[in-house]
Amino acid sequence: MDPKMVLRSGSRAWTVGLLAVILPVASFASLYFGFFAQDANLHRYRQPATQSIFLIQSLITFPVVASLLVDLKIMNSELGRLALASSLISDLFSNLGLTIFSTLRIGFLAEITTVISVQSFVLLLGIILLISFTVRPLSLWIIKRTPEGRPVNSVYIIWACVTVLLAVILTDNAGLNYQYGPFILGLVIPDGPPLGSTLVEKLETLVSGMLAPLLVTYCGMKVNLVDLYDLMFLNWVWVMVFFCLTVKYTSVFLPALACKVPPKDAAALAFIMTSQGVIQMSFYLNNVINQTFDGETFSMLTASVLLIAALSHFCVGSLYDHTRIYAGYQRRDVQHASSNSELRLLACAHRFDDVVAVRKILDASFPCKESPLSVYALHLVELAGRASPVLIDHQLGQKNTSGISRSQKIVEVFQSFENQYLGSASTHFFTSMSLPRFMHQDICSLAFDKLASMIIIPFHRKWNHQGKIILDSSNLRTINNNVLDLAPCSVGILIDRQKIKRLASQSDHESSLYNVAVVFMGGNDDREAVAYARRMSRSPEIHLTVVRFMPWDNDVRESQWDTVLDAELLKEIRLLGQHQDNVVYREERVKDGAETALIIHAMEEAFDLIMVGRRHRDDLQQLLGLNQWNDLPELGPVGDMLAAAEINRPVSVLVVQQQIVKNK
Repeated sequence: MDPKMVLRSGSRAWTVGLLAVILPVASFASLYFGFFAQDANLHRYRQPATQSIFLIQSLITFPVVASLLVDLKIMNSELGRLALASSLISDLFSNLGLTIFSTLRIGFLAEITTVISVQSFVLLLGIILLISFTVRPLSLWIIKRTPEGRPVNSVYIIWACVTVLLAVILTDNAGLNYQYGPFILGLVIPDGPPLGSTLVEKLETLVSGMLAPLLVTYCGMKVNLVDLYDLMFLNWVWVMVFFCLTVKYTSVFLPALACKVPPKDAAALAFIMTSQGVIQMSFYLNNVINQTFDGETFSMLTASVLLIAALSHFCVGSLYDHTRIYAGYQRRDVQHASSNSELRLLACAHRFDDVVAVRKILDASFPCKESPLSVYALHLVELAGRASPVLIDHQLGQKNTSGISRSQKIVEVFQSFENQYLGSASTHFFTSMSLPRFMHQDICSLAFDKLASMIIIPFHRKWNHQGKIILDSSNLRTINNNVLDLAPCSVGILIDRQKIKRLASQSDHESSLYNVAVVFMGGNDDREAVAYARRMSRSPEIHLTVVRFMPWDNDVRESQWDTVLDAELLKEIRLLGQHQDNVVYREERVKDGAETALIIHAMEEAFDLIMVGRRHRDDLQQLLGLNQWNDLPELGPVGDMLAAAEINRPVSVLVVQQQIVKNK
């Protein structure tokens, strides 16, 4: 984890995070010293157990919260980010408080309070300084020696593992819990690639895949819910657990409400922060080893962890639906935007090739002072070697410390675009570092916040100069599908074959015209494609051809309203063609999908860009038979046909889906 995230967290996270520690600790301390420490009926051997229960219950652990958010698939949501920031603040401050308490307790147990406490505190401070001033510089030296994009040498990974053992020995000899050593070490080692990501890659399977499940299994095997003797104390254990849960829940819920978090989200945040997991279980096991807990106390507490974890998962899933924040009740698309208004596009890129491809589309969009263009560029980077996702706004001066050079090349492309159309185009650059399964949340939330009319995302396949597929990523395909489902605006999937163009055209005379075609069969998505193409046609360097495919049989079963909307739009295109030489409208009558496919394949050589709608009616005569061979449903039948692997033409394709407007 990155401890600097604490400094960057907003006032809302600080308020929730600090009060989630201070209020429970104050309540538990007052209850323990005011009641349990004075209770004559409580056996003196039970008092350390009571004290430990209160201490462990007061903890809010960042790893448990992070894993819960991953399971619920809300890590990148607004609530997820608030929970991560708040839990990190709570974790750091509760650990600091626990360290101070442990140091003081050592002195009390030895009955030489001042000497032992001071000695322990000095040793702890010395260990922190030693780790900070030796491990940190060494880590930075290793990162500097590692070539960009390459994993860290295995020798350094072995060194890191040995350092963990040394940290354990040092903290244990200082009289503190051995877990503090690796914890401090983890905060000192820089997160992200190359060192953090390589450590995660090498050790995560061992830790998360084997050791953590073994710990939970071992704890489960020690649970015995049958042989119970001291029922009075066990009742008190459950009373303490529920009291602690109630206090912690209230300590998160009320500050969240005070920070203007919606009530349902505040309730969900409280359940997230009060969740328990393998960390609490390990602390309980520690107390069994130290003979603070007996078997029956441990059994009750382990059962409580399982119940709380299950309850938290269920309640958060029921209370918080992250998809609802993207629900669009207002039109955010190209068709319904004013022809002279600013067009806002969110352009996403995983690789540098994606940026080169989208730059061509942006140039074709013809930004001018009468119709300006605002581009929000989002560089999507897979999260590696760090616990929490990051969304970097480069306008605020934030820096992407890991992978700055990759992002910088992309920034330069968009800056050159802005400079070329000075006064007519503006660009805003962001970097999202996230797990692939959550990237769509960053895309959708940014489009929602910036009022984008269309999101342009790259296709999951890439071609080389010879027209052979060099990349077919299932992760990228999943991201695209999720964006199509959740997007708060229109979406365009850009299938790029520009690399082939360089090879195919090197002997041909390069034309300055950029030939764009729209395949029109009717419906919302086709109208959105025509609306975007109409905006492009203002450019003198664009030659636009709109091809309407009509059924041979005029007895068509179309929605009357759809027919009216299609006719109105096409009427505008025909009128435009009469006044502009660069706009052509033509109609093709076809009997079935086979004839449609023949005509579209013939268009591949004549055009640089073909725009198609994604969704059409299943019973459309023009597509009869094509739906049965649809390998990529996210592209629709026409887009799927144009994305075929065997096409060896320099034509790019933009598959358009108009915004899905939710009913109020």
